[in-house]
Amino acid sequence: MANDTLDLLNDLVKSATKSGADAADAVAIDARSRGISWRNGRMEDIEGSEGEDIGLRVMFGKKQAMVSTSDRRPENLRILVEKAITMAKAVPEDEYCGLAPEDRLTKGPFPDLELYDDTEVSAETLRDIAGEIEDAARAVEGVTNSDGAGASAGSWAIALATSHGFAGQYRGSSFSSSVSAVAGEGTGMERDYDYTTARFFSDMENPEKIGRTAGELAVASLNPKMPESKKMPLVFDPRVASSFIGHFSGAISGSSIARGTSFLKDLMGEEIFAQGVTITDDPFIKRGLSSKLFDGEGVAISKTNLVENGTLKTWLLNSAHARQLGLSVTGHASRGTSSAPGVSTTNLYMEAGSLSPDELMEDIGEGIYITGLIGMGVNGVTGDYSRGANGFMIRDGKRAEAVSGFTIASNLKDMFRALVPASDLVMKYGTNSPTVRIDGMMVAGA
Repeated sequence: MANDTLDLLNDLVKSATKSGADAADAVAIDARSRGISWRNGRMEDIEGSEGEDIGLRVMFGKKQAMVSTSDRRPENLRILVEKAITMAKAVPEDEYCGLAPEDRLTKGPFPDLELYDDTEVSAETLRDIAGEIEDAARAVEGVTNSDGAGASAGSWAIALATSHGFAGQYRGSSFSSSVSAVAGEGTGMERDYDYTTARFFSDMENPEKIGRTAGELAVASLNPKMPESKKMPLVFDPRVASSFIGHFSGAISGSSIARGTSFLKDLMGEEIFAQGVTITDDPFIKRGLSSKLFDGEGVAISKTNLVENGTLKTWLLNSAHARQLGLSVTGHASRGTSSAPGVSTTNLYMEAGSLSPDELMEDIGEGIYITGLIGMGVNGVTGDYSRGANGFMIRDGKRAEAVSGFTIASNLKDMFRALVPASDLVMKYGTNSPTVRIDGMMVAGA
């Protein structure tokens, strides 16, 4: 993103207010990426993209309109302002629209969170990484095929300017690679995967390790049985346990609360998890995959415990939802170029518990260790939960034979209260969880 981008956005906002708008903000998002797809020892595809988008939001009283463009020529930006003004005058009123409270805006200087790595990764390097990952997966005894591997590199920059004085920008980078391995033949095939993603190229996990892990997971899942139908304790691998945090964050978003469509809508200040469970959102983790310097409205952000010792502490609120609910903004506004601000989390994680995964399982006579979830059977209004699953039986505290073809069911309220986290939290992704145990879920199998 050029250094003059903020000047351009400030000029755009000033042009809107000079044309009669009561308030305005403008956002620019520049992004570029390159990716390689690799399968069965050869490159399948190479893709690259670049984009430079600008969005303008203008407000006349309680009316607002959003317009966007990828054409930054002065004559086009003049047309953009005129279009936004015309649209805003014609739309119905929205009593909750408006810029963020001025006293909540971010004040500099911004911290250095090491979000951008200027390493230039060539298509040849990405090809070599993808090939090495697939080779490692296919080298695992029992692996019969590959569903493909990939590697990518990208960077982006965001800038925001408002008519009440905020101006800021920052940039970031990301690098990733992945593979999906196939074991077995015919109707007995099983698949599994592994991947790595990082802000800095040097922080990516070793390609050989990623491929080997995917292959070993696929082979371990061969010849699965179907468990009996009964209630039993379930233990969730970290990569699927993080989905519970996602269901939770969706349920406390301002839009869900304001509409009354969340199963947690009446539980602010209540103990919704067991004591000892804390869920934290931290935008300031160095090299964090979802770290940021300010929210989508320029509001100051901070590390926040969404759940503290089991108790629900806050909603995720942008300015519009905060006004609707009569509360304060929380610094969780998200922003694109063609729509009004939404809400999102940053680096979201459940804090580790005191027991290791082995200790968490050691008293389970019969249960299931869940490694995969299938389907979208989650009702955000009622909290009802029903999803297909696969994994391994737990017998006398140890993982045993592979199982699949069954469904697990409960209600998220009950699941949250029964959830026990293990001590193995690793901050690898944007949403992170340790291994968790949940007793009393229904398994529908044989």
